[in-house]
Amino acid sequence: MAMTHPTTAIRPAGEADIPAIFSIRTAVTENHMSAAELAAAGITPAMVATSMRAGTAALWLATHRGQACGFAMARADKGDLFALFVLRHAEGLGIGTALLQEAETWLGAHGVTEAWLMTGGEPGLRAPGFYESRCWRLDGTDEDGTLRYVKRLETA
Repeated sequence: MAMTHPTTAIRPAGEADIPAIFSIRTAVTENHMSAAELAAAGITPAMVATSMRAGTAALWLATHRGQACGFAMARADKGDLFALFVLRHAEGLGIGTALLQEAETWLGAHGVTEAWLMTGGEPGLRAPGFYESRCWRLDGTDEDGTLRYVKRLETA
């Protein structure tokens, strides 16, 4: 993990961490979604728990000074990085990069040779630059402007 702050940690998330993960997800400013919007999209605590129990998804939780501040979720059955979010106050500490590395390693260990992700394409969003600087390649744009990125992974 490439974190630059000694009071920051990344660990695998468990079902008990799902409330913290949803708290982070609904608190971010970029690509913000409310709990109701997430639920309408089928993203619920029950869906996350079911995916974790089935072994088709893995999540990691980042903490800074003991407080949850970021998470990532990858799904081996889909071959995607489903989510990666870091709260504004914890940006610049290497948390996003460390979470991304965890997800890429896990996906590769589960046989995913080319991972993909979707992110917003609105002007001013920082996510596209973040992924591009970490060797993700733009692979297309959906009708709604959402960007699709792909990356070849090392497999175990």
